[in-house]
Amino acid sequence: MEGKRVLVTGGAGFIGSNLANRLAADNEVIALDDCHLGTPENLSDDVEFVNRSVLDDDLPTDVDVVFHLAAYSSYTMVEENKREATRVNVEGFVNTVEQARDDGCDTVVYASTSSIYGSRTDPSPEDMDVEARTCYEASKLARENYGEYFGNHYDMTLAGLRFFSVYQGYGGAEEHKGEYANTIAQFADKIANGESPVLFGDGTQTRDFTHVDDVARAIELAADHELDGIYNVGTGESYTFNTMVEMINDELGTDIDPEYVENPLPVYVHDTMADASKLREATGWEPDVGFEEGVARVCAQYK
Repeated sequence: MEGKRVLVTGGAGFIGSNLANRLAADNEVIALDDCHLGTPENLSDDVEFVNRSVLDDDLPTDVDVVFHLAAYSSYTMVEENKREATRVNVEGFVNTVEQARDDGCDTVVYASTSSIYGSRTDPSPEDMDVEARTCYEASKLARENYGEYFGNHYDMTLAGLRFFSVYQGYGGAEEHKGEYANTIAQFADKIANGESPVLFGDGTQTRDFTHVDDVARAIELAADHELDGIYNVGTGESYTFNTMVEMINDELGTDIDPEYVENPLPVYVHDTMADASKLREATGWEPDVGFEEGVARVCAQYK
């Protein structure tokens, strides 16, 4: 990825801005965002910002690579806005890829989700059975199906990346997400401000926490290797929320206990863990940021 012209949709959002800023060192980067969740303040000065929706006509798709990250990106967010979220997540994907194809771009890397694996304490490989239990998951599975269609029908190269619990912290580009930010970011901010983080159930749920730096590098590698198909992006390690809170307290020198409440969500993934061997074998990608270092980075702004 050098000397390319690239489009990052959702480019002012959390993952999108990290990717856009990373790529801008060696490429001409356009970050497109409707500012529903993203903010151009996340972007460096050498990224061209375009305030537009992926549902619009005349998108700036005359590029070498499209990184399609624009989406309603959580269960709650989608459930509260089913029709608009489905339009953005599915129609927005089709609209963007079709315009890219018309402009001669045949390489697309797009965001899917690991939520479709459900709750698993064992590593989840890409070839296991998946299901849509929520509108969010249905929209991401539809995106994968349309990606397969474009690949088969038009001989395009499309890599769908199933991200596992991506984080950076409020010192990075997550603060604007508020209640939709990763739990690490939210819990660290509460503890740093003397408040108890709220944990659903008994805090034994686990996540494969993956730092956004590693995720952005994986996305770039997927384009660089012109990957096709579906790939997991995760560390292959999981930590409980209780352990995460303990690590934050240790890092900040605090001793704040969490508040445990009954889980209010009708559908909830209790455990996640990635099997990222497919991505590793295809690109050599390995996570660089261990969880202990990642927690330290999240907490650094408060120290």
